[in-house]
Amino acid sequence: MPAVKHLFRFLLVATLIATIAGCAAVQTSIAKRKLDVQTRVSTAIFVDPVKRDKRVVYVDIRSAVMEFDRNAFRKAIVEEFAKNGNGYRITDDPDAAQYQMNIFVTKLEKASPTAAEVALKQGYMGDVGAGAMLGASMGADRGHSASSTVGGGILGAVATTAANAFVQDVTYLLVADVQIKEKTRKGVIVRKDTQISAKVSDAGTSTQRVSEATNRKEYRTRIVTTANKANLELEEAQPLMFAKTAYAMASFF
Repeated sequence: MPAVKHLFRFLLVATLIATIAGCAAVQTSIAKRKLDVQTRVSTAIFVDPVKRDKRVVYVDIRSAVMEFDRNAFRKAIVEEFAKNGNGYRITDDPDAAQYQMNIFVTKLEKASPTAAEVALKQGYMGDVGAGAMLGASMGADRGHSASSTVGGGILGAVATTAANAFVQDVTYLLVADVQIKEKTRKGVIVRKDTQISAKVSDAGTSTQRVSEATNRKEYRTRIVTTANKANLELEEAQPLMFAKTAYAMASFF
């Protein structure tokens, strides 16, 4: 009989732990049921106003990320410029453009929990350790033996892990570096000084200094977009991430 009582208590503790772990998973799925996409710009860009016939932008998109859909992103940019109330439009001819916007997407990937907390100030609060501590404490409170306490801890970890496997708090991160070049007014010359340093061997580096006169002013900024939802997949996150990033780019004009 004592063995049966211990087994019954053990199963009761395991059931409670599994229920609590399941509730945590349900809470996450409810709290993160809607797609949340946020876009931030490191530095605002203000281009000079020009006549309507000169409000033409050439867009060049590049990326080192295999999963990045360049065509879909370009389409999003074209659509956002079409909505632009200032009358700016996209062209395929760089010589005809008053502005040239160069875009390089450096990241489009799942963010780590730490990165998600930094970017959105929120993150998944549960972990395996919490479940183990809960199971152990419940076993000790009920006066179980050391083996029951350890068993409760193990079951708590397993229950939490199982719940996390079904419900995950997922964040995707898109990082785009943007360079905008603007033609200056007639008679205005821009002097550009560039210094390039490169490592030539373990013994030293080589430095190049380049000075040139150009008729284009240059601006640079970074746009960071995050998408967060329970069990989020890239196919679901990408359209809105592209749209909001493109909206930020169109807002410079």
